[in-house]
Amino acid sequence: MKKILITLMAAWLQMAALADDVVLRDDVPERYTVKTGDTLWDISGMFLRDPWLWPEIWQANPQIPNPHLIYPGDVIALTYVDGKPRLTLERNGVSAAAPRTGADGRTLVLTPKVRETRHDDAIPAIPLDIVNNFMTRTRVVAAGELEGAPYVLAGHEKRLISGMGDSFFARGALPAGVDFLGIYRKGDPYIDPDTQELLGLKAEDIGSAQLKKIDGEVSTLVITRSVREIRVGDRLLPHEERRLDPSFFPVAPATEIKGKIISVEGGVSQVGHLDVVAINRGERDGLEVGNVLGIFKAGERIRDRVAGDEVVLPSERAGLLMVFRSYEKMSFGLVLHADRPLAVSDEIANP
Repeated sequence: MKKILITLMAAWLQMAALADDVVLRDDVPERYTVKTGDTLWDISGMFLRDPWLWPEIWQANPQIPNPHLIYPGDVIALTYVDGKPRLTLERNGVSAAAPRTGADGRTLVLTPKVRETRHDDAIPAIPLDIVNNFMTRTRVVAAGELEGAPYVLAGHEKRLISGMGDSFFARGALPAGVDFLGIYRKGDPYIDPDTQELLGLKAEDIGSAQLKKIDGEVSTLVITRSVREIRVGDRLLPHEERRLDPSFFPVAPATEIKGKIISVEGGVSQVGHLDVVAINRGERDGLEVGNVLGIFKAGERIRDRVAGDEVVLPSERAGLLMVFRSYEKMSFGLVLHADRPLAVSDEIANP
């Protein structure tokens, strides 16, 4: 897995009161040595039945430089403080246990040797290679945004299709001071299945281009990257930074969320572990990057053979996802756990 810096927020490093619903796994280890390829979610799942509750029992170690970064070779240890479980980080043999005292009863201040470690060697919270690959391919735009953008007018020597290294002509006002642009093609709309509201429009990444010159309303560009053939009518938009902001951590939403999975990457209807899904809830609903949501299978409608009427059984939680990109009206999440096959239209709600 590509090594990517994950800066856990400072809240992770403050001792929190143990939540009533934090439950350790039956097979919880007393110590675990972090390995290359681990994710914070996987390690959390080794200790807790609900991995997103990790901050509730995390204890900071002030003796460790940059304790908000976890590296391969670090040791996560389960200890108990006043009878309550705490997870501590040990690095170079220094732990967050109770302060050590000398023969005279005074507290000894530990000064560990600093291990030289690059920040981008820190383990990620989730498999970021999957997330970042998706984010470089997919962009969500508002209605009319693509239609109003500059477009490919013609290829060099009037060709209809262009590829890597080819020049082409575009028509429309390019953003001032922008020399590199993304090339996009209109994709499928994201529609709320309950209200039929347009939540956003998928802009599919086709390639990139560099501006060579502008002559009135016609510009000349050269293709610097292409994942498909560039066609007449494809649209040009300024590049945007779409890699996942590393400063996040798993946490339940602060507001009550109820929605649905509206699509899954790849154009299929079935959803499984580590699939990317779109949901019909976003920033206006209180969702943020790092929010963990439960995925629920809708209860079946059955006939009550005693009463003679029909009854809808309660929904059951069948999986978990974490939001990694939120827009005003919708969000994308990564499925981190699935107890059974999931599908488009399954419900999402607070875990």
